Amino acid sequence: MITYLIIGFTVLISYQAFQNHEIIHKFKHWPYAEARRGEKYRWLTAGFLHADWMHLMFNMLTLYFFGADQRPPQYKAESIGFPGVEGWFTESFPGVGPLLYLAFYLVAVVVASLGTFARHRDNPGFASIGASGAVSAVLYAAILMHPTMSLYLFFIPIPIPGFIYGVLYLWYSSHASRRGGDGIDHLAHFYGAVFGFTFPLLIEPGLLKQFIVQLQLWLQ
Repeated sequence: MITYLIIGFTVLISYQAFQNHEIIHKFKHWPYAEARRGEKYRWLTAGFLHADWMHLMFNMLTLYFFGADQRPPQYKAESIGFPGVEGWFTESFPGVGPLLYLAFYLVAVVVASLGTFARHRDNPGFASIGASGAVSAVLYAAILMHPTMSLYLFFIPIPIPGFIYGVLYLWYSSHASRRGGDGIDHLAHFYGAVFGFTFPLLIEPGLLKQFIVQLQLWLQ
């Protein structure tokens, strides 16, 4: 349910910004303004804005596929299949799981902004928008929980195990952020991914053993 609420709210705010670009100007992630005017709220608000429909739909579809619990209700109690990251939070922390998942997502939006804030706080020409950092966090949480699931690298129709995809994507995000010049906040993707992988481990250390066991079974 929380995933659907996040998607609905993000679509609503992004659509409003499509109609009124002043919203983007006021709430985008802009390190220069954040450092000089104290507008730290931008670390969060930028995560609900998108450049266009393609940008929005790509992020929201990814969030849906890896965040939402898509299992039929009759199977949820038996935990048949991957429950999505939200489902894992809900089942691992009864009563508070949905709120913990929401907090995880919102903190991921902020954490994803911190790297570019530190790097570009003196650069008035840099700004970014989008939920990609938080969506990367959800994706990497899913990789932690199910490291051998099949993923696809960009548009290459060859399935790649999740843990290999995770390593490749981190390398690419780090490389692309140093290269720059394409208008994409790759550093936000990197920080969001790292946060998404580590936060569940902090609250449930047993995930590390499960992660290793799944890799061992896959290698066999």
